[in-house]
Amino acid sequence: MRHEMSNTVKVGIVGLGRIGKNHARNLARRVRGGELIAGASPVAAEREWARTELGITKLYETMGDLLADKEVDAVWLATPTSFHADQIVAALEAGKHVFCEKPLALTLEECKRVLNAAEKQPNVTVMVGFMRRYDPAYVEAKRRLDNGDLGKLFRLHCASLDAIDTNGFFVQFAPTSGGLFLDCSIHDIDVALWMTNGAKPVSVSATGIRAMYPDLAACHDVDTATATVLFENDILATFHASRTSHHGDETSLQLVGTQSSVSLGVGGTPTSEVNVQKGNANHCAMVVDFFARFEQAFVVEAQAFIDAVRNGDTMRDRLLEARDATRIGVAMREALEQKKIVTFE
Repeated sequence: MRHEMSNTVKVGIVGLGRIGKNHARNLARRVRGGELIAGASPVAAEREWARTELGITKLYETMGDLLADKEVDAVWLATPTSFHADQIVAALEAGKHVFCEKPLALTLEECKRVLNAAEKQPNVTVMVGFMRRYDPAYVEAKRRLDNGDLGKLFRLHCASLDAIDTNGFFVQFAPTSGGLFLDCSIHDIDVALWMTNGAKPVSVSATGIRAMYPDLAACHDVDTATATVLFENDILATFHASRTSHHGDETSLQLVGTQSSVSLGVGGTPTSEVNVQKGNANHCAMVVDFFARFEQAFVVEAQAFIDAVRNGDTMRDRLLEARDATRIGVAMREALEQKKIVTFE
């Protein structure tokens, strides 16, 4: 049984690597109503960083030790993808609220296991980290779509391009990543589900190549790929992912409706720019100016989790959407590897 929680949500973070450090700074310094009181990492240098940089004194080598800490109300998972399902279940069984970086899991069976564990903890909040829902430009695109500015949506295109990796880190990571689509396109899949209000997928096809990283063949992965998904209501969506961007990272979205279209981030332009194409003209609107790509979105996302815990919002609908995103990502991988069109029941 959970202990009584004070008005402040006391958080323990698991994983203090690159993304974990980013989350830890936000939780420690930029989120209201939450307090980062503990951290866990098997890496001594990462624990020392948390001690000296953030002043955290409750530091553990294992997640199990952190879960045993009765002061911790919520667990924040910034760990490798292959650990997500097991760790979410363990946190739920310990009665903790859970935030986990994307994706929810790498297989539908693992997703089901998480959902079953969540059902046994009906008052516990579980949130998966899809921060683009909190980015000002994506929010503006969604607002215009919902207002009917675009007319009927029939075309959606997302791209997630990584800068060329001279160190080859992702090649080492690839065997446990779930493949290019589940690793890179999962955010885009979630965006598509959000923009279409949870439209059901009908079919998916995919193709990909190893243009620059032949070593990916060992784990049947690719460095450049495109998937096409037909959603219900005749919405056609394409998802392009690549590790080979010569112009640096790019995260972009294009929505096309019967009356106008909206694009953001195309060609690596700042997320604060939303471009509207209408009447054979292009109009650029500035939404919010912030320091780096998605910096503000990460903070707003963290605040949303803390607020959900404090308000008793379990976020079960979002958990189901995270499962649906994994379902589509798995189908993309299957279509790519088996060179076939995958249909959904």
